[in-house]
Amino acid sequence: MPVVLVLPALLGLAFLLLPMVGLLVRAPWRTLPARLVGAEVGEALRLSLVCASLATVVCLVLGVPLAWLLARGDLPGRGVLRALVTVPLVLPPVVGGVALLLVLGRRGLVGQHLDAWFGVSLPFTTAGVVVAEAFVAMPFLVISVEGALRAADPRFEEAAATLGASRWLTFRRVTLPSVLPGLVAGTVLCWARALGEFGATITFAGNFPGETTTMPLAVYLALETDPDAAIVLSIVLLVVSVGVLAGLRDRWIRGAT
Repeated sequence: MPVVLVLPALLGLAFLLLPMVGLLVRAPWRTLPARLVGAEVGEALRLSLVCASLATVVCLVLGVPLAWLLARGDLPGRGVLRALVTVPLVLPPVVGGVALLLVLGRRGLVGQHLDAWFGVSLPFTTAGVVVAEAFVAMPFLVISVEGALRAADPRFEEAAATLGASRWLTFRRVTLPSVLPGLVAGTVLCWARALGEFGATITFAGNFPGETTTMPLAVYLALETDPDAAIVLSIVLLVVSVGVLAGLRDRWIRGAT
């Protein structure tokens, strides 16, 4: 390979890897086992895993039909709609949290009716964490599934229809298996993004230990008072994220691209 490409590539690799190496070098390895079994780490990790998984389920229920609509629906202004769906990818997460407050807060456009009619208040609750994570993470799923749907050959679906298969049967037995790599890849990316969400969560759901303090929020708090604890929490997040992505990448993500 030409040196003009290798050198910037190595610099880019170092730029991405050195912060992780620094995290591992500065880790308090002697006290690491005791800190890992501490209540603070376990509680924050449990809440993070539960909320990220629930947010991913929400994204699957809402995002897969949305991706199908963008890929196969004949809608006017579909390009504008696609751009709006991907806005959370570039929107600062704290701005997303403010937007959620204005819509789902107790005085928000929708939240005031939820509170008055059903007594439901989402901000500063565990459910609010799930909503904030789903808002930020859903575009990852939608983009992956939409791309897979666009790449799928529609002739197989047409053949199934000519053989008398219903639309639901065609979707379940033909369309879904063909887009499965993209669906799994989008789900993994969505879950990983939800696991690491910080800005929208702290703005919309606050920071209440045991209720809304996820791992990223716990890292932020510990950094001010106990840097070693922040490093331990960061390592846990790093290991979980890298483990999930590395374990599924070769089998699914490569097949989706």
